[in-house]
This record gives sequence, structure tokens and C-alpha cells, in this order.
Amino acid sequence: MIKKKLINDPVYGFITIPSELIYEIISHRFFQRLRHIKQLGLTHYVYPGALHTRFQHALGAMHLMGKVLDQLRLKGVEISHQEYEASQISILLHDIGHGPFSHTLEHVLLSGIKHESLSYLFIDKLNEETKGALNLTLQIFRDSYPRKFFHQLISSQLDIDRLDYLKRDCFFTGVQEGTIGVDRILAMLNVHQDQLVVEEKGIYSIENFLNARRLMYWQVYLHKTSVSAERMLVNVIRRAQALVRADETLPASDALHVFLKNKLTLTSFKENEDLLSRFGELDDNDIWGSLKCWQNNSDNILSLLSRMLLERRLFKVRLSIEPIRRNEVANIQASIMKTYNTLRSETPYLFSHGIVSNEAYAEGHQINILMRNGELLDIAQASDLPNIKAISKIVKKNYLCWPKNVSLLNS
Repeated sequence: MIKKKLINDPVYGFITIPSELIYEIISHRFFQRLRHIKQLGLTHYVYPGALHTRFQHALGAMHLMGKVLDQLRLKGVEISHQEYEASQISILLHDIGHGPFSHTLEHVLLSGIKHESLSYLFIDKLNEETKGALNLTLQIFRDSYPRKFFHQLISSQLDIDRLDYLKRDCFFTGVQEGTIGVDRILAMLNVHQDQLVVEEKGIYSIENFLNARRLMYWQVYLHKTSVSAERMLVNVIRRAQALVRADETLPASDALHVFLKNKLTLTSFKENEDLLSRFGELDDNDIWGSLKCWQNNSDNILSLLSRMLLERRLFKVRLSIEPIRRNEVANIQASIMKTYNTLRSETPYLFSHGIVSNEAYAEGHQINILMRNGELLDIAQASDLPNIKAISKIVKKNYLCWPKNVSLLNS
């Protein structure tokens, strides 16, 4: 490049685009689509500043990857130019398979297909277009490269993805409890026997990281109002799918119509290359545009939910450790039928219940601490704080949400 491109990021300052290949990828239509996908789905209904995108997150993660690789080189870890660039591209593209509203609609538009699987297909397609320039990137992304620490930087309990999204989400939501010392954590990372480790003096930074992640889950990612809004959006899409699959005509973009009409599998994408391109056209705007049209649709349920979301008239929501009782569900259904004059089979579109879980630190995918004596210990054993062991347990809560004008009869 005649001169390196610079991007001014509100979180890190200037981010450098380090190579022509990376610039070419960022300029690609598949990657540019991430500008129009919110990082936190509908969380801006709770925190108005949470309007940042997957595009910003991906660039931030690429920036942090460069910083950690530089740190590892200073500690004597041999990293070739090819490995350096492939790692940056891998983290840059790790979320390229996300659809509209990120995780919110992941299992609705495409039932049973994880965004990571689509990310791999997108990277493979870009590899074809760049004549094999992403071969090493694919190996690192799918964890088939012999030097395992590269993949651990992409996907693990302490990966670059988490470091950026915690820092970025904290910044844009204003939730200070999620603050983490990213630079300190990066400085404490090392490689031991080809595995990513944290030096012993970094224990307290990791403790803070795990605590911050747990707090961000309850205060941001699983905030009850966000849960309500997301379930309403899921119900809108499910209603639209039911109508389109019953041969009703609904206004929608060509790309969205494909995923409303058809039940697709990962095999479908592998057998039909056009599907990946169609998915690569989808973003939040397809959904918002449809909601604006659907609010006046003749289907009362579709129009009601669309209008409620556009006007932020959200379902009432209750989170509880106790399981949702069957009689509560039955009572809500009866009240919905009476209030909205709907069939019992239609009531599931107008309320929702299920389980949300907070998994701050999962056993089996441990963060290894390299002690000064050369011993490797899991953070839960190396830490002298009892709460680290506590947050390794998955906390589950039951949610129930329903229209505010519907009363819980006899419950």
C-alpha cells in the first residue's frame, strides 16, 4: 500500500488497516454488510447509546489481535508474517456469518444453523475470490492449524472476540461495571507448550474480566427489557414465516423473502451457492423496513406486533428462579384469546416463555494460569477468590413475557 489506511475508533483511537489483502476484505460487500447489523440487537431499547455495529466490533478485534501478536513476539514467540496476517483476518471475519440483529434471530431465520458455520462458508467463498489467499485463515478458524494458540485467540474462554465486545459494549451502553483492563490482559498473555496461557501476575486482571462478563450478562445481554423486545421480534418473524409458508403475500426484500419462505439447512447452503449470497444481502434494515410495512397488514397479529415494536410498546416481562407454572401459561392464553379475539393456536405469538442462562466461565474450556514455578493451573484453582469458583456455575432464570394489557387471571 502507498500508505496505510487509518480508521478512527472511539474505543481505541486510530486503527491501522495493515495490508492490501485486509483492505480488500474490509471493502467486500459481505463485510460492509456488518455496518448495518447492530452488535447488541435491540439492546438500544434499554441503553440508547448501544447503536454500535458488528463492523466496528470486527475492526476492534482485528486491532487487538495485532496488539497481542506484537506482545507475544516480544516474549520470544515466533510468529511469521503469514500467521500474523491470517490471524488478523480470522478474527476480522469471525462474525461475518451473523444475520439481522445478531443473536436475536439466529435460530429463527435459520433454524439449527450457527453463525460460526456461515462465517466459515463466507471465509471459504472469499478464499475462492482471492485465489487461495485465505487458506491459512481457514485452518486457524476451524482449528486445524498445528499451532493451537492461534485458534484460542479466535475462540476460547479468553479470546480476542470477548475482550473487544466487553470493552466496546461497556463503552456504548455506559455500564461501567463491565470495565476491563484490556491492555493489561494482553500484556499478561503468553504461549506455553503451544497453548495460550496467562502469566501468574495477571490473575487479578482475569478475575476482573470474569466478574465483568457476568455482570454484563445480567445488566446488558440478558436485561429483562431486552429479553422482552427480542422475543417480540422473534414472534413477528415466526408469524411472518407462517403466513408466507401458507402462501400469503407479504411485503419484504427479496433476500428476506427467501428465509421467510424456506426451511433451510447447512446442507442447503453447501448445495446452493446463491443462498449464501442472499444471506449476504440481509441486515437489520430488511427487518425494520418490513416491520414498517407489516404494521398496516390485514393480519391482526402481525400488524399488532410490528406496531408495538416500532413504538416501543413492549411486553411486560418477569424473570424468576422458579419455573413457569402451567396454569400461568394457560391463564395467559385464555386472557389473550379474550382480549385480542384470537384462536388458541395463535396465542403463542402474543406471549413468550423460556430460559436464559448466564455462563460467565464454563468448565472444560479453561483459562490456564502459568505459575512462576512453571505449573499450569485453571483460574478457578489459581485464584484465591471464592467467587471465581461460584461464577463457573451456570445460572439459569425463567422468563415470562406478555402484553401489558393482558392480566394474569387467577395466578
